Amino acid sequence: MQVSYALEYGGYTGDHEDAVQKGQRVLVCDDLLATGEPRRRRAAHTETRRQVDGAAFAVELSFLNGRSKLPGLDVFSLIQYDK
Repeated sequence: MQVSYALEYGGYTGDHEDAVQKGQRVLVCDDLLATGEPRRRRAAHTETRRQVDGAAFAVELSFLNGRSKLPGLDVFSLIQYDK
């Protein structure tokens, strides 16, 4: 199954059907949490076959409220910028 979505800085198309098997638990990791919208779509796609338990980011731009777009996920970030 191929999935496509927009990112803050472009687009993405990929096929991750065999990356994680059905029933496995997943932690989504990325460099930046800004608006949260691309991560929300990615997590929703992954959840169709797997259990997404959380998301981890190196940097979070908390003033953009991206964390609020990931309800139900345990979200962790190393560095948070408030402005």
